[in-house]
Amino acid sequence: MKKRGEPTAYNGHKKRNGIKIHACVTCDGFSLAIIILPGNEHDSKRFIEVMDSIKLKSSRRPRTRPLEVLADSAYDNKDIREYLRSRSIKNNIPVNPRNLKKIPRGRPTRFEYESYHKRGAIEKLFGWLKKDLEK
Repeated sequence: MKKRGEPTAYNGHKKRNGIKIHACVTCDGFSLAIIILPGNEHDSKRFIEVMDSIKLKSSRRPRTRPLEVLADSAYDNKDIREYLRSRSIKNNIPVNPRNLKKIPRGRPTRFEYESYHKRGAIEKLFGWLKKDLEK
């Protein structure tokens, strides 16, 4: 039963109280941006907010955009792809099978499996964060 003020996250068909961690990391596993929010909204809703919070210090001005973004099929969204294209960021996001129900129009989406395997860095980060929680 949900208590007042507690966010609810969905885990398959189960309702669970909790939070979601939205993160952006390098291929080496260094975190660039982390945002913690209630777990009652879809991951893709905060993608742009995470991307806008990236700031890497340099000798001149801070770098605010990566060269390429690797994400899972939950981020296969027209708005996300347009946002990345407007900032000249390559995207490597597989097509979500749910989106294949519509007839695809325009140019095909880019997906390179060879570079997609680097996405394991984010899984390693979440495994490291949750390591002590399982005990």
